[in-house]
Amino acid sequence: MVGLPYDCLANPLGAVRFTFEKAIASGADPAALNGKDWGAGDLFRDVLFDQGALSQVPVVNAKNIGHVQPNTLVRFRGMIQDMLGNEFYAGAYKDGSLWRTNKYRDVSQFPMGSSPDMHIWERHLLYCIQVPGLNPWADTSSGTVVARPVGQTSQHGEKRRRADNEDIDQMDIETSEDGVQRSSGVKKLREDGHAYQNLRLPEPVAETTGFGACTMPREEGDSLSCLIKVYDSSDSELKLNDVFEFVGVLTFDSDYQVDNDEFLDSFSEDMLASLPLNKVPRLHCLVHRKLTAHDFLHSTPLELKPHLVKEARETLLSHLTAILGNDGLAAHLVLLHLLSRVHARIDNFAVGKLSVNLTCFNKESVSIFGDHLTLAIKDLLPFSLIVPLTVDHLNAASLAPKKDYERNRLVSGLMQLAEGTHLTIDETQLEVGTLNSVGVDNARLLKYLSEYQKVEYDFKYYKMEVAADFRLLILSEGKSNIFPADLVIPFRPSSVSSGRVVAAEALEAWRWYLATVRSLSHSIDSDMQKVVENDLVAARQANRNLSSQDFSRLLTMGRLMSLSFGETSLSLEHWHMVKELERLRWERFA
Repeated sequence: MVGLPYDCLANPLGAVRFTFEKAIASGADPAALNGKDWGAGDLFRDVLFDQGALSQVPVVNAKNIGHVQPNTLVRFRGMIQDMLGNEFYAGAYKDGSLWRTNKYRDVSQFPMGSSPDMHIWERHLLYCIQVPGLNPWADTSSGTVVARPVGQTSQHGEKRRRADNEDIDQMDIETSEDGVQRSSGVKKLREDGHAYQNLRLPEPVAETTGFGACTMPREEGDSLSCLIKVYDSSDSELKLNDVFEFVGVLTFDSDYQVDNDEFLDSFSEDMLASLPLNKVPRLHCLVHRKLTAHDFLHSTPLELKPHLVKEARETLLSHLTAILGNDGLAAHLVLLHLLSRVHARIDNFAVGKLSVNLTCFNKESVSIFGDHLTLAIKDLLPFSLIVPLTVDHLNAASLAPKKDYERNRLVSGLMQLAEGTHLTIDETQLEVGTLNSVGVDNARLLKYLSEYQKVEYDFKYYKMEVAADFRLLILSEGKSNIFPADLVIPFRPSSVSSGRVVAAEALEAWRWYLATVRSLSHSIDSDMQKVVENDLVAARQANRNLSSQDFSRLLTMGRLMSLSFGETSLSLEHWHMVKELERLRWERFA
């Protein structure tokens, strides 16, 4: 097989140029290529996935971003924090007799002039951040970037490669003291007067998703935000708060500076003015994919076999029982809680959620058992956060994302999180105090989140409900008044765990188990439906206080119990196990 005349990893723009020229030579009309892939996307999907080159593409983070060569191929994993609408740019133009493209570029490589042979295309703009609550074991970002030698290409493609080196933007390449090649091309293009030939005309807010504003980059030194430019994708593929991996061409210049007066005169109305190139890198996306819990596992997902599920369930349940002071009932319910997810919505009710409120905690016990439990959850799930609830925190925290109309931005809130995030709420620190207006709003927001799995985004003049799927675990002294949990259980430990070290193989097996069985579908056959209905009728006759929400919770527990064994249909044995757990739970209130 003849080698490719370019290096897709080190010189992706060369590959784009090659496929564009090939498409034009084959008779493609540049006017018809807006929003269409002329072969570049297919090429990169083949190289990355079919040929297995994805692992060679570095994952950028705040630590290595300064060492990444510009215009090379990188990966960025993050959450879509805001959707900025569309950007128009000169997608195809004639340079003499040759057609050229600005796709996957910030600026034009060659002067475009005012030729009528120019076609305006559009691309989607996304502002992405590191996933909030991303746990260290799930962070696959590379600590260093392996620089690919410039000459690493096929022998027959050497001449073409030298031409494509010019295609790496005709930029001046400067070598810093650390030996890393950096580009001053963006600044030079500005000085030559060709910097903003592409038209930056973001659509009005009313024509975008409704969240049409960007938020300023976060200040954490160990996290990285990125402006993603997406091509050839429909709006339905990308949603706010989804977690994606974007593979594309990186543009970033930490030394870039611009004359303030020139900048303001040219872009006072530009929503990207607050995202300068030396602060927020751009990534021109060639390939993207939505990530699931399986994508954060270190090992290849195993086949779902009964003996593997049984072993993982038994060992994980034993581990949870140990860290919860030998409270087996609490451990069983926490396991079901970890497997829960919203799988349907009927009217305003989120079907599948199972929030748990462990009571009888105090400041001393939460520092032992609570810490052990939250550390265990941190080792098991890719995203988790701990919220120490105090009056001061409620009165000051910005929980809901808010629209800033003066700057036309959506300002992120603490409750703007990715689907599947686990929240541990520590109410033992909540003491008597007075809530101000902010505290009242925050308490109402948290209660609404617990009841309906929705977060209210604050648009000043109105509230917008955004569906969520967070697993809520509340640790409190008495029953929580802020979080109406689905399950309330008094915590009864009988021993203190020694905090044993868990083997890495066991942790990886538990992560695979939770990610796999949680994603399974589930059903109840007609015979079991009759059994469940008869049992629920009998339960209602015995206790008139039972509500439809109690029945829904029992069905959810039955579903989760079956899934915990890797089964997708409710059996009589598992239904009896749920009823026994419920009986033991009620005994603790006697």
